[in-house]
Amino acid sequence: MPLPHLPPFGWAGGFRPHASRPLIGREEQDRFPGLAELLPRVATADRTVIVTSVNEAWAAPGSLLDLFRESFRNGEGIEHLLNHTLIVAVDAGGFDRCRAVHPHCYLLEVRSANVSAANRFLSKGYLELVWIKLSLQQRVLELGYNYLFTDVDVMWLRDPFRHINLYADVTMSCDAFSGDPESLKNSPNTGFYYVKSTARTVAMVRYWRAARPRFPAHHDQKIFDNIKRELAGELGVRIAFLDTALFGTFCEFRDGIDGGVCTMHANCCIGLDNKVRELRGIVAAWKNYTSLPPAEKEAGKARWPYPTRCRAARRAKPAPIKN
Repeated sequence: MPLPHLPPFGWAGGFRPHASRPLIGREEQDRFPGLAELLPRVATADRTVIVTSVNEAWAAPGSLLDLFRESFRNGEGIEHLLNHTLIVAVDAGGFDRCRAVHPHCYLLEVRSANVSAANRFLSKGYLELVWIKLSLQQRVLELGYNYLFTDVDVMWLRDPFRHINLYADVTMSCDAFSGDPESLKNSPNTGFYYVKSTARTVAMVRYWRAARPRFPAHHDQKIFDNIKRELAGELGVRIAFLDTALFGTFCEFRDGIDGGVCTMHANCCIGLDNKVRELRGIVAAWKNYTSLPPAEKEAGKARWPYPTRCRAARRAKPAPIKN
């Protein structure tokens, strides 16, 4: 389902909520001031918004945000999707940098933890980031917009919307793919997933957030994995999973570039510097691949660089899966 190429809306700013405005629990518009006015400027004709999030470290020059945006420009016919991408900044530094390079920015400050640094996995700052992100995504659904959330360390190569399951409520990437897109045995990865705006999906996100106290040491992805059968059984949520052959990951690394791969996610990678270095290699390999003559592309010899630094950081090096 390719998204239409819409012209830019001519809006070259961001939205910074007034820092002193009080939060009113019963009124969601006060929790996310300006969001309802911003979304129509970003959304496609079918009310879909691509959402990612950054902090000051991820948005710094030469860091993940620059690589993320560059991947759209280098991708196959997807640069226009940047016009429909909302970058949510969780600190003032990230917001200011976003506004310098991107037309659609929203400031959602996290005051309960320091989230400006390159937070380590499961640190307090990391956990605050993932849960504040989910609360905003719930509001996007409540306002009647579908969203595709993507971590900023996902490189976009081809249009992923062609692979969204039209009959599912949620279409999610995974760390390891079982071979069956409808099997709940797949290991979900919440760094890249699409949610259709319905009453059922709003209830799903509320249920997901409400499950946090049951698993206090876990992040949103692990909790989703823990409750996915409850979501399907009790709420009737239809969940589909994306093949890692098309939505690549460092967790289940496949080294072949050809085969229609749409994205590459630097997950299973510890350390911002490691992510940036490995993704620079991915971007360079993609540029080289797209410059090849058709015969060389069809030969199927092009390979992604192995994420050596990320594997070393995890103290594991399983063999890549050959396409």
